[in-house]
Amino acid sequence: MLIFAGIAIALIGAVVYLAGDKLSWFGRLPGDLRIEKGNFRFYFPVTSLVLVSLLLNLLIFFVKRFLN
Repeated sequence: MLIFAGIAIALIGAVVYLAGDKLSWFGRLPGDLRIEKGNFRFYFPVTSLVLVSLLLNLLIFFVKRFLN
């Protein structure tokens, strides 16, 4: 299971690396907090994290449903 998780992380990293300019919208969704004042920057991608969480939960649900 650990080997499959490592392969999945490597594949996700390769997709992000190869499609970097096509994923520029990610992290700039409405609801992502971005505060810039002078030399201070605070960035918290709330909406992006919720989207990733939903996608991972769906993936885990389907893997458990079809592999058990």
